[in-house]
This record gives sequence, structure tokens and C-alpha cells, in this order.
Amino acid sequence: MFAELSITSNFTFLAGGSHPEEYIRRAAILGIGAIAVADENSVAGIVRAHTEARELARIVALRRAADADPIGPPRPDHLPAPPSVDIYCVPRLIPAARIVLQDGFTATAIPRDRKGWGNLCRLISAGRLRADKGACHLRFGDLLEWGDRLHLLLTPPQHTPTAQRGAYDWGQRAEQLTRRFPGHVALLMAPQYDGHDSPRFDGWAALAQRLGIPTVATAAPVMHHGSRRRLTDVLNAIRLGVKVGALGREAQANGERRLRSQTQMRRIFAGHEGAVDRAGDIAAACSFSLDELRYEYPLELSPGETPHERLERLTRDGLKWRYPAGAPDKVRALVKHELTLIAKLGYAPYFLTVHDVVQFARSRNILCQGRGSAANSVVCYCLGVTSVSPEVGTMVFERFVSEARDEPPDIDVDFEHERREEVIQHIYERYGRHRAGLCATVVHYRGKRAIREVGRAMGLSEDTLGAMSSQIWGWGSMQGQEDKRLREIGLDPTDPRLRQTLQLVEQIQGFPRHLSQHVGGFVMTEGRLDELVPVENATMEDRTVICWDKDDIDSLGILKVDVLALGMLTCIRKAFDLITQHHQTSFTLATLPPEDPDVYDMLCEADSIGVFQVESRAQMNFLPRMRPRNFYDLVIEVAIIRPGPIQGDMVHPYIRRRNGEEEVSFPSDALGEVLGRTLGVPLFQEQAMQIAIIGAGFTPDEADRLRRALATFKKLGTVSAFYDRFIRGMRANGYDQDFAERCFSQIEGFGSYGFPESHAASFALLVYASAWIKKHHPGIFACALLNSQPMGFYAPAQIVRDAREHGVEVRPVCINASFWDNVMEPDGNGGLALRLGFRQIKAMSEEEATWITAARSNGYRAVDDIWRRAGVPPKLLAKLAEADVFAALKLTRREALWQARAITAPSEMPLFAGDLDGEASNEPTVTLRPMSEGEEVVEDYVAMRLTLRSHPMALLRPRLTPSFPQQMPQPKPVE
Repeated sequence: MFAELSITSNFTFLAGGSHPEEYIRRAAILGIGAIAVADENSVAGIVRAHTEARELARIVALRRAADADPIGPPRPDHLPAPPSVDIYCVPRLIPAARIVLQDGFTATAIPRDRKGWGNLCRLISAGRLRADKGACHLRFGDLLEWGDRLHLLLTPPQHTPTAQRGAYDWGQRAEQLTRRFPGHVALLMAPQYDGHDSPRFDGWAALAQRLGIPTVATAAPVMHHGSRRRLTDVLNAIRLGVKVGALGREAQANGERRLRSQTQMRRIFAGHEGAVDRAGDIAAACSFSLDELRYEYPLELSPGETPHERLERLTRDGLKWRYPAGAPDKVRALVKHELTLIAKLGYAPYFLTVHDVVQFARSRNILCQGRGSAANSVVCYCLGVTSVSPEVGTMVFERFVSEARDEPPDIDVDFEHERREEVIQHIYERYGRHRAGLCATVVHYRGKRAIREVGRAMGLSEDTLGAMSSQIWGWGSMQGQEDKRLREIGLDPTDPRLRQTLQLVEQIQGFPRHLSQHVGGFVMTEGRLDELVPVENATMEDRTVICWDKDDIDSLGILKVDVLALGMLTCIRKAFDLITQHHQTSFTLATLPPEDPDVYDMLCEADSIGVFQVESRAQMNFLPRMRPRNFYDLVIEVAIIRPGPIQGDMVHPYIRRRNGEEEVSFPSDALGEVLGRTLGVPLFQEQAMQIAIIGAGFTPDEADRLRRALATFKKLGTVSAFYDRFIRGMRANGYDQDFAERCFSQIEGFGSYGFPESHAASFALLVYASAWIKKHHPGIFACALLNSQPMGFYAPAQIVRDAREHGVEVRPVCINASFWDNVMEPDGNGGLALRLGFRQIKAMSEEEATWITAARSNGYRAVDDIWRRAGVPPKLLAKLAEADVFAALKLTRREALWQARAITAPSEMPLFAGDLDGEASNEPTVTLRPMSEGEEVVEDYVAMRLTLRSHPMALLRPRLTPSFPQQMPQPKPVE
């Protein structure tokens, strides 16, 4: 059976015109036995093709089972509807890559076995690591070094070889590869569809005969169907930065470079049919599949201990640390249950890896907090991965590791955003760059970018593109409204070019544009990572990434630990340090006084500026209605104000039931157990899955696919694909149509952003911690917030104003009292005052502030004193004067600025330089007009983005509020 061995997908960015998944589906329709997705120096797209082939095989197996007895009972409800086309042929995916050297020599490399795959990954890694992000610098020596266990299909020169140097070089290299890898080199023949293919094939066949290698036929498709020709031209135009009309020879001459069936290939290669047959033979010989990849967790071994023994020991030690008076029986039972499950599934190395990362952070006093389905477990609590106690609130932490799903547990760890890089570099040093790398993120075309880039390629004006993109608020928001929207902005929807542009924009939606770096998903391996997947440089210095994203590695069952950054952790850690410094009391996230009623009273009043997760206007409006009184209320608070619950109409029913305005009822006892904690309203992703399993009869596998649809709402897969199956299942289990549709509507809302309960529990702890600090130490909380900027919703001016409203004395930046950071200092009345630091001054660096404070000694006495002692340049002195930091020297802003400007004189006019040896200046005394309050306020905002003087509106209020006479005139009667 014919195999297509050289496919270019759209993961050869801005060149291929079809998704890898589309090639798999098209190959099934054409009856092609195997296909090799071979992108240029990349294997980024093959996991998607592999996943699609696996899903297609599952559907076909179900369909065959359903059609085995066509006269029997009706189709069971748990089987999906048959595909829209009659397909029983499932093509086998052959992993491959098209290796393009820097000088243009090209060969399609197909691994014959697992070792060959490792060599292919090492080959690509070698070229990627010596180039900047997105580039690959490969040399012929790399191909010789890593070509073992690969089948190399050489792309011949476009013309029959002659004595020309280029052709001679190609032949010499082909001979060298043939000698180096005998029996595993072939010549790849692809049609050009220019009327000269037949003599070209003859010439290539003669060349192959001279080299002693076979020929192999390929259609070299760049699209799965000819209808993608225009889009392929647009992609090329975007890549080259030209308009489609200027592509010239780079444009597709026709729509022929598409996937073709065996019959079509034999017709195209008439006289060379053997080359078509040999493609199938090579495919059969190259038996490697991505299913063979076996991920191995890094083994965190200790002498004389297995990984599980070490995990048990650390957990026992953690129990003593977390429960000095002895752990409750329920906790001990949970520990035993979780450790048994971990041992059964072999996940001990995973938990030890996470423990290693967390322990490093704690050893450097870097605050961190784990979250995820497995993070909120007793084992992780004992390991210090999370500070959420399993006894706080209700037991929301029992959702642990799914034995049914048989996939790695999920643990994300948030670190202080200012110090996460230390953790990242530790992981690289601990495991080596050959064993650790960050995941990729595929940047897809959506909305505005699609319109702008396609429109430019199509030659539309910038004004037109600006008007069109202004009507886009999200992917698909114009569906069915294009003509109306275009007329509203003054465009003619019947214009052929405009209509064609919109069609191309619709086609390009979801196309990958380039690879970016994941926010923190780390893959760590026991063996070489670069033999599992190619490694390349990231844009950021000292970072390396792999070419697969989180969905790809999930599909292959590869471990990922999310090393994420969270600004609130930076704030909380700095607040804890300040509390220790000024109150001699040490706190951690786990030792804060629990369930403080004063904290909940503050939140009920929506006094939450700066508090994690509940500082937005939507949350502040919801807090007085929710009136949280315990930790689990905060868990719900975090999860409920999200696009998913809001769009699923879950907020108002929950509030009505909580306030007793609506009866809490459950459609069945089984669903009551699932929805009891949330008063019958599904708020979490876990509940959505349980509703599908219990209410609609989903299998664990179907529920897992539903979970993935919820988690990947931004991509092509949507939750709505499960609608028919869900409604049928609910009706079959006795639920009425209205309730079933309402449940599905709520579940579908999660497709727009639903929050897992386990994540909400971890975030709720940070809500409580930040609220506790704000309630009991408002000055320290404001100081820590200011020192952690940028973060959160609120600007420094709002944070300072809120602190003053809570009775905190805030003192201005002072040349003799301030440091880089904002600090707390005695207020003279037994309390603390917040002293603003130099970091609040715009365009001032920490290094400059350090020089000033280091040279300050007993204090500065004049502006030029700072210039001499600290070596501060005059330009910086002017910035300091504009920020009014010299008030303690009895200098007004204008006087200080006048003196700062005068210091530039010696360098500019050396003949007039005086006062170099302490002599008095001969410059006459100048009297500067005092600044008004309004001018001072404006200058404060210009220099520091905040003021400690009057609020700007206080100065305008007299003008905005009209003065009425004591007695209002009576209106005259109407005659």
C-alpha cells in the first residue's frame, strides 16, 4: 500500500497550508496506508497527527463494533454518532522531519526505530542550539554524525547533474551518505507539474542508478486538499513580507501539491511505478511509533532507599512537622490511602521531583504554593508543596490522582514573581539542559492578528484593516454578522477582494504562527530529554525549550511541573519579613491564625483593595452579597466570578440559594452528593465531569475527553461536540429535557473558563493570607504591595490612598530617610509609618538609589553635597528635585531644581565654575515664585504617579459643585 513520506504541515510555519490532523483525516478518505509528517527541521506537529490518528482508530473501532450486527438492537447510547464519511482505513503516522542544511542540501529523515528517533532529536537539537530562537543551523557533518538508524530520502537537484560545482557537490555528498549508511539512503522524486516531469523523473532515476540507491515517489504535499492553494499563497506572502500579487515564483502555480491517493500517484509516475511501491516498503521498514516513547521520571534516590521508601519517610517526617501534637486518625488514613495509590501507579519519583524543587525554594526563602489536583493532598501538605491543610473547611482535597485516567498527576507550583528565575536556573543546573526544558506554547492566528496579516498580504489599506480589526472582540465574534459590521464601518461587503480576504481570515483561524515559551511548564527526565524531543533556545537568555506544548506532552503521558510566577507570593513574603522585623513574630502560610472573624468582616464590606483574587470591581460587588464566613466560602468566591460560571448562569442561582430565596434541591441523590457543597449549582470543573459520569452515563474515558475540551476551549475542540451524547445520556437516566439542557449549558460555560476546585482551594489560602495581613497590618501590607509592583489591579496612588484611609501614616520620599524599597519606620507614637522609597520615582534605577544611600552617612546638607559624595549625575539630581525629595533640607521643589540645574554649569562653562573649593558663588540670589497646591499635585504625579497632598478632585470640586442661593426661586405659574 502506498505511503506518503514527505508531508509539509502548517508547523513549517507560514509555509504549510494544512493542519497535521487534516492530513490524517484526508489520508483515511484516500485510503493511504501511512503518511510521514516531515516539517522543516522540526517535529513540532507530529504529536497532533499522532493524537488524531489514535482518535480516528478509536472511532473506527467503535463503529465496527456497532456495525457488527446491523440487524440487532439500536446503537447503544454510549457510542458516538458515526463519522460524516465512510472511513475504515486508519493511516499509520510515521514520525519524520525534513532536514535542511544551511547551504540548502535537503533530506527527509525517517527514524527506523527508537534509537533512530533519538538520533533525529539530537540532530535537530544540534542545529537549534547553535542558532537563535526559530532558526536552525545544521551542517553536513551533523547529518553524518546523527544519521545512524535513520532512513534518508535525499531531495535531488532540480536539474540533471552536470560538471557545475553545485551539482558536483550534491553528488559528492550523496555518495558520502550512501557509503556511510548503506541500504538506508534513497532518492526522493516529487513532481513539479510543469509539463517536464517525465524527462525529469528519467534523469533522477539515472542519477539514482549511478549512486546505487533506489528512487522513492512523493507528491511533496504542502496542503491536504487543493482548496488550500490560496491560503498557502497568503502564508508565503506573510512569511516573505510581500503582497500576494508580488509572490512571483514563490506562489503555488496550481493546486496540485496536495495529498494524493495511490492510484493518482501511479498515474503521475507512469514508467516509474516502482518508486511508488518503494514508498510503502520504506514505511513498512520504519516501524517506529510515538507510542514507543516511554517517559521516565527523574529518580530522586537516596542511598539505600527506593523512591517510594524515600517518599514514605519524607511524608512521615512531614506529619510530625505539620502536626506536632499528633496527626488526627482521618489524616493518617488519608496518608495511607494516598501512598498506596502512588505506589500502585508508580508516581513516587514525580512527587519527589516536585519536593526537590520546593525544598530548593524554601532553602532560599522563596515563598511558594502548590496547586492542582494532586497538590491539594495530604502527601503534598506533608512535603511542604502546599500550605492548604486538609482539615480546613470541607474535604475538598479528596480528588487526588485518577487511577481510571492512568495519567500523571497535576501539580503546579507558584513562586514569587521576582525570584522565579532562581528556581528555573536551579532546575537547569540540577538536571542539566540535556534533561530539562520548558514546554512550548503554540501561538495561533485569531481575530485581529488574522485580519491584519491576511489583509496586508491581500493588499488592503491600513485604514481598512484598522476599521475591520476594530470590530473584532474575539475569535468568531463576527460569525453571521460580517455584512452588517462591514456596512457599519463604511465598507462594501460585496467587494470581491474584501470578500476573499474574509474567507481567508476564516480559514487561517487556529493556524499555528510560531512557537513561544510556556509560562513555566518544565519537562524533566531521567535520561536525555534531547533524545525524547528536540531542544532549542528560547528568546530569553539562559533558557531552553522543547517544541511540544502542554497538550502534546499530556497526550504522550510526559511529566510536566509548572513553575509559575505569582506576584502576590512576593507581596506576602515581603509582608512576613516586615512583620518579623518590626513585631518579632514569624508567620508562614500554614501558621496564620485560621478563620479570623475580623478578616471575614472586612471582606464582607468589600474592603479588599490589593487582596489577592478579590480586588476586582466584580469581586468587590459580589463580596457583600456572598458574605464569606469561612474558608470554603473563599474557595467558592475565587471560582464563581469567572467567565465560565457567569456565562453558564450559575452566579445568581447560587446566591439565591445561599440567601434562602430559593429552595436547595437536587434532581437525584447521586447528583446531590456531587453538588451538595455548592448548593446544587455546579461551580467547578470536577463537578462538570461528575455530572457527565453520574448523570449522563459518560465512561471515564469520555469524561476525560470532556475535561480536555474544557481545558482547551481556545482551540478548535469545543465542548458542544458532546451535546447529543450528553442529552441522550441524561434522558436515558430519567432526567427531563429542560434539566439536561440547563446542565449542559452550565458545563459549556466552563468552556469559556472554568476553575478547578483544587486550584480554587489553593488560591483561597492566598486570599485569606493577604486579607489577614491587610486587616491586622495595613501599613505593612501597603508597603509590601508597593515593593512588589507591578502586580494587581491598582496603581501605587490607589494603594497609598487606601493605606491612609486605614489610618496608616505615609511619609514622602526623603533624600536622607528613604531607601530603594519602601520601608516601615517608627512614627513616634509607638506605631509604624510607611516611608516611600526611591523606587516610586519614575526612571530611577535601583543601582542609583543604592549609591545615594551608601554615601549618605549622617545625611546630606545640600543638593551639590549629593553630587560630590554620591557621584550622582546632574540629570538624576534634577529627577530627584522634581520628586521633591529635598524637602527635609528646607528646599522647595523649585529651589532644589534650580540648584540641580546650576550644577551642570562647571561641565558646560568651565571658565565660570566657582565654588569648587568651597568658595561662595557669585551668582545673584534668585527668588522663585512658590508653587500652588495644584501645581505641586501635578508635579507629584509626573514624577512619582502618586501624591500625598490633596486628591486632584479636591482641587476641582468647588468648580464642579455649583453654589445655590439660600432660597430657591419659585417657578412662575404657567398661564
